[in-house]
Amino acid sequence: MNISSISNTLTHLTQMGDVTLYEPAGDQPQSENRQRHVEGKRDRYQSRSLSECISHVSTPTGKKALLKTMVTTACERNCFYCPFRAGRGKTKRVTFTPDALAGAFDTMQRAGEVDGLFLSSGIIKGSITTQDKIIDTIEIVRQRYNYRGYVHLKIMPGVEYDQLYRAMQLADRISVNLEAPTQDRLTALAPKKDLNRELIQMLSWADKLRREHPYEKLANSVTQFVVGAVGDTDLELLSTTEHLHRQMGLTRAYFSGFGPVIDTPLENVPGVDPLREHRLYQASFLLRDYQWSVEEMSYMQDGNLRLDVDPKKAWADETLIHAPIELMNASREQLLRVPGIGPKGADAIIKARRKGHITDLSHLRKLGIRAPEQTTPYVLLDGHKPPQQLSLF
Repeated sequence: MNISSISNTLTHLTQMGDVTLYEPAGDQPQSENRQRHVEGKRDRYQSRSLSECISHVSTPTGKKALLKTMVTTACERNCFYCPFRAGRGKTKRVTFTPDALAGAFDTMQRAGEVDGLFLSSGIIKGSITTQDKIIDTIEIVRQRYNYRGYVHLKIMPGVEYDQLYRAMQLADRISVNLEAPTQDRLTALAPKKDLNRELIQMLSWADKLRREHPYEKLANSVTQFVVGAVGDTDLELLSTTEHLHRQMGLTRAYFSGFGPVIDTPLENVPGVDPLREHRLYQASFLLRDYQWSVEEMSYMQDGNLRLDVDPKKAWADETLIHAPIELMNASREQLLRVPGIGPKGADAIIKARRKGHITDLSHLRKLGIRAPEQTTPYVLLDGHKPPQQLSLF
């Protein structure tokens, strides 16, 4: 590409819209530099500078500055929550060729401005045609420009098996965004999408491909849910998430709290409390990393998690208060159920009790448990309840 062409592409990248608002990409999505959950309706969807198209995220290979962009902001689908939906006049439509987009990324990467790429797209001329353009872009990045760094690709609804396979060969991570936990919820959110045929099948195929090609480095799979726009409950969201982790090898689920977008059918629906999003992440980590089941979570009558305490403490308040765990003989799985004790703390306790007795909260602090007082209501120390400091108020 010539210099003027690259410069023109970089200029147009700034008009791609605030992709970072809608597509979390890293392993710590809530700490990503995103302007979200603002009061009232969002009134800006076009970025103003190239720096606004770069997100600083945590990835499995470390912290990276990702260029987050789209092949096109045009879209033939009419998802009710989306600023890029068909017919929305406030969104400026910008489209890149694979050559132009790959060349612009290479320029930014060589200049040290980015060290990774997240590539999504609106859908034009069908999902298969759009996915081909995404794949073509990354093939140029990988083959012509010899880039070996981090790539995260969006998978369009209902693409072909061979397209998914090629995308998984080229990327480190793929996103198949379910958006909703059931077909009824999805119909209310994105009426042209089929949950099972277009989306869940993609995740099932991805799991199959990894099993069929065990010696090939294929991308892992993630998904995203739009939370709270159409009456979805945390129980529904976590039930679907648990199934995906257990049955389809899902690496993680992203939970994007709904915020109303002007000039969309859901513009008058209230935004979601950011704390609900946070509780869903906490619960999903318990499902994925601690082998909890969705039935063990504590839900309110509306099917949502409590907001006042984290899911682990909510369970402990209902269960361990009446049957505290003896730290001297508890299994690792039991220790991980205690608020304030994580994997490192559980391992330290098991190692320490081989040499002596744990009889005081100060012993836990010496083992690296930063807030041992959190464990007080739920444990026994060598057969005795640890002293609990009473509140003065």
